[in-house]
Amino acid sequence: MEKTPKTASRGLTRRQMIGHLAAGTVLTSGGLSPLYAQDAQAPAQDETQPALPPAAEQQPFSFDVLTDQMREAAKQPAQEPQTVDGFLTKLDYDLYRMIRFDSDRARLMDGDYPQFTLQAFHMGWLFREPVLLYEVVDGQAQAMSFSTDDFVYQQGARDVVPEHAPLPGVAGFRLHHPLNRPDVLDELVAFQGASYFRALGRNSQYGLSARGLAINTGQSVAEEFPRFRSFWIERPAEGADQITVYASMESGSLTGAYKFVISPGDATVMDVTARLFLRADVQQLGVAPLTSMFLYSNRSRAQFDDFRPQVHDSDGLMIEKVNGDRIWRPLANPSRLASSYFNEETPKSFGLYQRDREFEAYQDAWARYERRPSLKVEPQGDWGEGMVRLVEIPSKLEANDNIVAFWVPKQAAKAGEEREYSYRLSWGDLPLDAAEDLAHVKETFAGAGGVSGMESDGTRKFVIDFTGGRIAKLPAESVDDLTVVQHVSGGTVKNQSFSKIPGHEIWRLVLDVEAPEGATVELTAHLTGYGVKQSEIWAYQWIKA
Repeated sequence: MEKTPKTASRGLTRRQMIGHLAAGTVLTSGGLSPLYAQDAQAPAQDETQPALPPAAEQQPFSFDVLTDQMREAAKQPAQEPQTVDGFLTKLDYDLYRMIRFDSDRARLMDGDYPQFTLQAFHMGWLFREPVLLYEVVDGQAQAMSFSTDDFVYQQGARDVVPEHAPLPGVAGFRLHHPLNRPDVLDELVAFQGASYFRALGRNSQYGLSARGLAINTGQSVAEEFPRFRSFWIERPAEGADQITVYASMESGSLTGAYKFVISPGDATVMDVTARLFLRADVQQLGVAPLTSMFLYSNRSRAQFDDFRPQVHDSDGLMIEKVNGDRIWRPLANPSRLASSYFNEETPKSFGLYQRDREFEAYQDAWARYERRPSLKVEPQGDWGEGMVRLVEIPSKLEANDNIVAFWVPKQAAKAGEEREYSYRLSWGDLPLDAAEDLAHVKETFAGAGGVSGMESDGTRKFVIDFTGGRIAKLPAESVDDLTVVQHVSGGTVKNQSFSKIPGHEIWRLVLDVEAPEGATVELTAHLTGYGVKQSEIWAYQWIKA
């Protein structure tokens, strides 16, 4: 009897695929690894067929070997992305959707109950550069080869793709693992497009993504999109609870060697090491970048004629400072490109979170936004001075990933430098500790200012609900023992009120803020009392259009 666990495949939707490919990333992730460039002797091909990858024999491999190769590659001019030819160029969006990997041909299928298996993404449509995959066993790397026999082609795709045709590479890959049930291999992590990747915690559904690196995002110069060109996957021991992936990065300004140690669980954890080698000066280096989608929430849905109360993969940026303070910055879909900056010195963590976990908050039975994972970055070692930057891009469609957050080191990256960054990524629900002392922001509402039901006085009303922590059980009469510490830059608080909502463990702060037309207003507020800070810091940016 066949004992191999069933595979649960979550295909990429159009929004998810497009969301991972910002402008300029269509031609990504291709070419030979410099590690095995000496093997670049492919046989001649019929012009109707795509060029084949080199046939590589086993080669010694380690992270240090990869590091040395990428250091040497940085001394050479940047390699132009390679594009495919032949039948792969005929695969448009509609045909690409008709292709899936044959799960019976998954790689790493060891034993009756494999803990990890690998499936590749087909090339075509937006994915026109070959990505090469290697399997590492006992310090030796062997190229993985793929052909059209590894995929299932449905409907019109059968008429375009020849049988038994070798492929020059793949568009990326995904790993499967019995994450939710021991008898089902759920999709765990996927690498596809430029340096984008994403993962799932237990009971999660794909949402936001991470990137290997961001270069000049939201700057006056053109943004670069570094790409992972080749991957090495260590074959895990039978019954192993983690898997290690290595990647080579190529970009105009730098090269990189990456290591990902992936541990599935309620929160799937990735321990990442990035070794970077600069070819040229970089105006802004974005370390551990996160990419998400925020269309609207209950404070900003006026322009959207939609039955759903909220539409977003993430609803806030959270920063944990080393001194114990925590900042919560609700996300926005601004009227113009917006950036927020949070100066830090090696923060304890930062990340994009989906705090609201109730179906009723979204009412979307297909997208299931309440199941989208949060993603936390925990720096390892001393990152020094720098800032967390949040970029918010105007969007009218949920197909667009319009939120980016990353770390910017204070010291600019210069040609000839070598840098290493280590950090931990955690993907999952990531709930707050119910026993913690600080109250947190449960909701942020916004609307026309002034007296409700009356004509607006021209101000903007912000309503911030704090709950949890030491103050949750305090009676309403304790309001005089609590102090609101608020700061506004670019505007003025015209009215303020603070009280406990009867029958609830919620303390509500209301601010009516006025500002001149076109102003960018930065607001912060938190609660203190009994000699200590009693809440996290609420931060927000309001652009008065």
